[in-house]
Amino acid sequence: MPTDTTDSELMGVDLPALRDWMDARGLGAGDLTEVSPIGGGTQNIMLAFERAGTRYVLRRGPKHLRPQSNRMMLREMTLLRALAGTAVPHPSFIAGCEDTDVLGAVFYLMHAVDGYNAAESLSPAHAADPDTRRRMGLAMVDALTELGRIDPAAIGLTGFGRPEGFLERQVGRWTSELESYTLLPGYPTVLLPGVDRIASWLDDNRPRLWTPGILHGDYHISNVMFDRIAPTVNAIVDWEMATVGDPLLDLGWLLAIWPEADGEPDLLESRLADAGGLPTRAELVQRCAENTDRDLAAVDWYTALAAFKLGIILEGTYARACSGQAPRPVGDRLHRYALHLFERTLRFLD
Repeated sequence: MPTDTTDSELMGVDLPALRDWMDARGLGAGDLTEVSPIGGGTQNIMLAFERAGTRYVLRRGPKHLRPQSNRMMLREMTLLRALAGTAVPHPSFIAGCEDTDVLGAVFYLMHAVDGYNAAESLSPAHAADPDTRRRMGLAMVDALTELGRIDPAAIGLTGFGRPEGFLERQVGRWTSELESYTLLPGYPTVLLPGVDRIASWLDDNRPRLWTPGILHGDYHISNVMFDRIAPTVNAIVDWEMATVGDPLLDLGWLLAIWPEADGEPDLLESRLADAGGLPTRAELVQRCAENTDRDLAAVDWYTALAAFKLGIILEGTYARACSGQAPRPVGDRLHRYALHLFERTLRFLD
C-alpha cells in the first residue's frame, strides 16, 4: 500500500514530491510502495521503496541538516558514479538531485543491494558455520583491497581529495577537533586518556612513503552488506567520509574495531563477532599482503591513527549529548567505545 503523507513526514521525506521528481525523469510510474526507513546507526535519512517493480533506496542528509550535509551527499554521488564498472562492490547509482527545493536537501537514488548487515543479525547460513564466518572476515579485506588498487585519476576522481600532506595533517586536524568539544556546555574538559602521548607517537612514527588511493574513511562491519548465503561482500555502503588519501588507513580502521581475541566482542558489539570464528587481526593483515603491493610494515601505526581518529569522532557525539544536542544513551555508549579505543592504543604503546 502507498505510504500516506503523515508517515512520509515522519520519515523526513515528502513522498509526493519524490514521486513527481521521478516522473519528470522517467523513473518508473505509479505510487511509491513498500516504503520503509533503513537504520544502521547513521543520522542520514535512508528510505527503501518500490516503484513499478524496481526496488530503490533514497539517501539524503539528516532532517536537521548539518553545515556540510549537502556537500557530503554531492561527494557520495560523485564517487558512486565513478565506481560504476569497477570491481569494487558498491550500490549502483541511479540518479541524484542537487536542487534542495525538491526535498529540502540534496539526495540521490540507488538500486537496493541484495544483502544484509551482519552487525545487527546473522543469516541462518552464516550463523551455522564458523568457517563461513571466517571467510566473511577475509572477504572484508578482499573488498578493501579492490578499492585500494584503483587509480583515482583513471575513474575521474582527480581533485576529489587532497592527498598531498594527507598523513601529516591527521594528528593536528583531529586534536583540534577534540579540543573544540570543550566549547560545548556540559563538556568542559577532554575526557579521553593519553591524547598527547598518542598524538606524539603518531607524529614521531609517521610513514614517510605511501601511495595515494581511494579511502572509504569509515570501513567496518556496519558499512558492508553481506550476501545471505555466500561469505562475500555484496556492497560497501555509506561513503560520506570517502576521499583520496592513504587507503591503508581503512585497513587500520578495520583492525582498530576488530575483536582482540576470538569470541570477544568487537568495538561495535556486532552479531558477527559475537558468534565467533573470525580471522585474527594478523590473518587479516596477511590476507591484505597477499593481494596488494602496498607496504604494510607500518600497519600498527595506521591502526593507532584509526583508533585516535575514530575515538575523537565518537567522542563528538558524547560531547553533543552532554550539551543536550544528541540523545544521552547514544552519547554514553559512544563515549565507552572511544575510551576503549584509546585504552587499547595506550596498551599497545606500553
